[in-house]
Amino acid sequence: MLLEGIRVLDLSRILAGPWATQVLADFGADVIKVERPGAGDDTRGWGPPFLKDADGHDTTESAYYLCANRGKRSVAIDFTLPEGQALIRALAARCQVLVENYKVGGLAKYGLDYASLRALNPALVYCSITGYGQDGPYAQRAGYDAAIQAIGGLMSVTGEPDGTPGGGPQKVGVAATDLMTGMYAATAILAALRHAERSGQGQHIDLALLDTQVAWLANQASNWLVGGVVPDRQGTAHPNIVPYQVMPAADGYFMLAVGNDAQFVRLCGVIGEPQLAADPRYATNAARVAHRTGLVPLLQQRLRTRPAAHWLAALEQVGVPANPVNRIDQVFEDAQVQARGLRIELPHAGGGTVAMVRNPLKFSATPLRYGHAAPVLGEHTEQVMREILSLDDIRLQELRLQGVLGRQR
Repeated sequence: MLLEGIRVLDLSRILAGPWATQVLADFGADVIKVERPGAGDDTRGWGPPFLKDADGHDTTESAYYLCANRGKRSVAIDFTLPEGQALIRALAARCQVLVENYKVGGLAKYGLDYASLRALNPALVYCSITGYGQDGPYAQRAGYDAAIQAIGGLMSVTGEPDGTPGGGPQKVGVAATDLMTGMYAATAILAALRHAERSGQGQHIDLALLDTQVAWLANQASNWLVGGVVPDRQGTAHPNIVPYQVMPAADGYFMLAVGNDAQFVRLCGVIGEPQLAADPRYATNAARVAHRTGLVPLLQQRLRTRPAAHWLAALEQVGVPANPVNRIDQVFEDAQVQARGLRIELPHAGGGTVAMVRNPLKFSATPLRYGHAAPVLGEHTEQVMREILSLDDIRLQELRLQGVLGRQR
């Protein structure tokens, strides 16, 4: 496995941090997820839906929690207690990576901040994920995905235009800022591990949801920074490419994605309007962007005359990108999705299996192997305590009686 021998101490909860550590677990790292005894990661209760047991009854494992925690080992430790803090420090001394998403300075009172743990393990890569970063006027604010989508500009370019049916700001349908932050975190951790291997020195990674959101505004930010154009909401349309949006058909909708002038010529042929491609207002993409309000209604009027399946087949035949707008159930019925094996089944400690989406990466020399679904709360507490910290039965029982260690739920 790619990261065999790398041990990650995961103090994160919700989505951004767990998404990052799940990527590392997929790559073969030993990820130890530290959770509060009795409660665990907040997302365990974020349902319904919940995983069903063998009798068809709801378990305590929500679908939300299951999506971001596969392949990890769960230990239930109360590190608000001195003995729990000592256990976390002992684990951190034996790990290469620590990931946390507490408020700025929140772990310092427990002696679990970067400065304290670096003294024990100079090579430790310590990744802190917060809403707004370790400094600045908003540093102490709590960060939530939807709030960051708002302040970071994403909602200003998502949704139908003001003054149209359904107009107004919209959030993206998944927690995109959390997920992108998780991916940036995984990338940063891998880079920092490479540095630590060469130098013997770890470092503190300061990663903010807001920073991530602003960074992945991508071409929309560039439109403003380079062109002085403040982007607005255009529904499914693209600010820099036309026609590139959901189009109506006689029986519904489909996505049309014309990426160059040659594709536009072929589109016009398919819809029986070849003269549009010769019109100076529409002959180039720049001209089409400038005259979109004239062109798009013409295309919509023509496309409404036939069912979506007709247009999809005709456009595929001439190499013009277009796709159906699938519901989630239709996604997993799609022939390409099935051919790529994107749905997997992993064993779960509660019995049976859990259906999941595989990691999208495919490696030719080191294919990913998934051991198990997300752990139940405290599932590996004793295993980790014995294996890594060499605690015996007597000491484990003492810690359980003190409330430091939780039991498997």
